[in-house]
Amino acid sequence: MHSLLQTVFLLALVAMVLAAPAPASMKKRSFKVERVPNPKFKGRSPGAGTRALVKAYRKFLMPLPPGLADAMSAAQGATKIEGVAEKEQGKGKGHKPSSVAAATATASAGGASNDGTGVVTATPEQGDVEYLSPVTIGGQTINMDFDSGSSDLWVFNTELAAGSQAGHSNFNPETSTTFQLLQGASFEISYGDGSGAAGNVGTDTVNIGGATVTNQAVELATAVSSSFVQDTQSNGLVGLAFSKLNTIKPVQQKTFFDNAIATLPIPVFTADLRHAAVGAYEFGNIDSTKFNGSLSWTDVNATSGFWQFSSQQFAVGTGPTMNLAGGQAIADTGTTLMIADPSIVNAYYSQVQGAVNNETVGGVTFPCAAQLPDLAVDIGGNYMATVRGDDINFSPVDAAGTTCFGGLQAGTAGGLQIYGDIMFKSQFVAFNGGNNSIGMAPHQS
Repeated sequence: MHSLLQTVFLLALVAMVLAAPAPASMKKRSFKVERVPNPKFKGRSPGAGTRALVKAYRKFLMPLPPGLADAMSAAQGATKIEGVAEKEQGKGKGHKPSSVAAATATASAGGASNDGTGVVTATPEQGDVEYLSPVTIGGQTINMDFDSGSSDLWVFNTELAAGSQAGHSNFNPETSTTFQLLQGASFEISYGDGSGAAGNVGTDTVNIGGATVTNQAVELATAVSSSFVQDTQSNGLVGLAFSKLNTIKPVQQKTFFDNAIATLPIPVFTADLRHAAVGAYEFGNIDSTKFNGSLSWTDVNATSGFWQFSSQQFAVGTGPTMNLAGGQAIADTGTTLMIADPSIVNAYYSQVQGAVNNETVGGVTFPCAAQLPDLAVDIGGNYMATVRGDDINFSPVDAAGTTCFGGLQAGTAGGLQIYGDIMFKSQFVAFNGGNNSIGMAPHQS
């Protein structure tokens, strides 16, 4: 009997390996996915800053400072995965390495144009907390969040409990003629705060902006966090970090980007994200009309699975350039805020009159009427990326709108910095999967 079980298990592994993802066509073409804000997401409401900061800390498995933990409790920021046992949540599991420190809007699908370029919209949620884009799985189009800080493609679906499905566009594997269940495969992705999902895995034909991959791993959530359930505009995530972060077991699977690279004219995707406006992801092409000047490129360290680079200098406003020895950062479209070393945060807010470390909300706040200076951060020693002060003013913390939460917040001294959407709103970013590099330039206004 033991031998028979081993044989069955081996056959299941072989089946997963043979179900290799493949592009639907080898014709090389580029495609665009517009990214739009979710107007129904409560991004600018009081407490939004605290929730975003808690999510960033816990996404990267960083212990919450006491003040932030208290603020989280007051704001009821804690969430749990519906259908997952409490003992599992208590382990603090996550797809991010424990050494990592601190840290989506109605979308309309587009089709292939005459030149073979696919276009699809992407719009931010209210307050630019989350950006969504349409993804077609097995012929069913669903709005999802693109995340360059993770590597799982998971989706709301009809295997979830009815209460979790309510209000969502749910993928139905039974009505897809191309869906195949991967027997014995499962996934569990947790961001540390209970925000995450777990469930079964299959393969299906996935189309993003006109580019199609067959046999793409699609993760069907059977348990999902209440925060995702409440956000009915978003129906899952598309991970765009390196495939080594993928959580599928027993055989890890590749991301959509890694599978689509063979069909792209150049092995890149770009993020053109805008403040309160439609932006776009584009795959296989770099649109030079979207940024000023030329892209500055730097190598990334993909050892941990992130788009990681050195960031060892910074400057506040027109002030002098200051050093941050050994500084490292990642570019993460799935994190709302910009989480930087405390020395950067202290230097920045020392130039903002009325800025305080507000224990009530667990982060730095300031008068909403304050004129915030720009912040320049080093990208790989080759480029100083300027983050506009207006983009650092994130959201009000009171109903009157007099006190605002900073989009720049402190992580752990010497820890990995998380450059999230606050930075992307000021910078056009290109991710090169061919030579593991990242390029940036200021947005074309």
